[in-house]
Amino acid sequence: MANRFSVVLRAGALATAIALVPVATAGLAAVDSHSGPQFARLFAVYAKIKEQYVEPVDDDRLIKGAINGMVAALDPHSAYLDQRDNTNLQIQIDGTYGGLGLSVQMEDGAVKVIAPTKGSPAAAAGIKPGDFITHLDGKLLYGSTLDEAVDQMRGPAGTKITLTIYRPGRDDPFDVTITRQVIDLQPVDFKVVNGIGVISVSSFSENITGKVNDAWTKIRNQTGGHPAGLILDLRGDPGGLLGEAVGLSDLFLDSGVIVSQRARYARDSEVYSASPGDIARGLPVVVLIDEGTASASEIVAGALQDHHRALIMGQRSFGKGSVQTKFDLDDKTAVKLTTARYYTPSGRSVQEGGITPDIAVPQISDPDARKRAARAYRESDLRHHLANEIKDDKELEKDTSEDPRFKLTPEQLKAKGIDDFQLWYALQTIGHTNPATLAARHK
Repeated sequence: MANRFSVVLRAGALATAIALVPVATAGLAAVDSHSGPQFARLFAVYAKIKEQYVEPVDDDRLIKGAINGMVAALDPHSAYLDQRDNTNLQIQIDGTYGGLGLSVQMEDGAVKVIAPTKGSPAAAAGIKPGDFITHLDGKLLYGSTLDEAVDQMRGPAGTKITLTIYRPGRDDPFDVTITRQVIDLQPVDFKVVNGIGVISVSSFSENITGKVNDAWTKIRNQTGGHPAGLILDLRGDPGGLLGEAVGLSDLFLDSGVIVSQRARYARDSEVYSASPGDIARGLPVVVLIDEGTASASEIVAGALQDHHRALIMGQRSFGKGSVQTKFDLDDKTAVKLTTARYYTPSGRSVQEGGITPDIAVPQISDPDARKRAARAYRESDLRHHLANEIKDDKELEKDTSEDPRFKLTPEQLKAKGIDDFQLWYALQTIGHTNPATLAARHK
């Protein structure tokens, strides 16, 4: 067995990144000496199937089914990875594949969208978090495995596939035909709007910290060295590498804890702290989040919020506050287990509850946003999710602000040239606020 493991901090099945770090096998629990009768029962069922089932069944099928049953009883992020799963994982690590660009999760036999990848064919086609994919090219998906659905959605660039979508809040399902493309993930993008830098991070793959640092340098150059502030857009970012989440947070923090990781055994727990140096030099920072902001991206939002370094704006995040570790079983298969929870600097666990924004701003430029708000899909909706002391309160989805700008319709916004209300609101907040006032507002 390989003596290494992978920290995985990401929501969804189609988008997974890993980082290899050493592990002490002494931390692995031994099999309970009282488990004999349970294993005897398991073997008895295996023997009965081999002897009495209506047709012969090969051992691989039975063993895989038994392992899948064990890990499925734990939580939605633990999984057995056979050779195909490991290959799919490597495809995601490489960041290049032919497909649609979706993070999805199986829920009660149906495929549910966590988030489309920014700039992907799925995003361009209008696929949204919380959508259910019921059919592919007219064939019912219900009852299929997630792997089978993923295999069907992937394919050569240039080929088309029709997805039948059920969207909560709409009466009837509808079809969307999408042309597959080579998904070559470009996780960091930036632009300058009215002297304000906007950096979008779509995933926490390798060297995100360096790419964000480079983007900020280019923003400074484009603004003559005097940007008015920064908007860090983490909406729809399902997460990725823990180290990159720590590194990105550290870019804007001078000191203090960034995140702590608490495992079953104290010896396996970790605390990650910031080093001196804030690349934005105290300029105002707004972080945009939504229901698709998960895991590693929640670490960044939580750290900057707890240290009062950024104003968090948008909608409550996904709420994945757990760490997965990949243990290789042999050169082809592995098991991915939830081994720790992570906590923000103030000791908050985001499991279930997510990160609550300092200023709740609905995405009212999305015509379906109001209908989907009360049905937003998050960690707490997953079967067997890890429980937390934070109650999943749907009241958090309701906008209670009296700001008249929140009352505008998508049509009115379009007439004003606003196609992304949350980003526009963040730009307005920085553009019309003295930096010292903005910093003091959330202290």
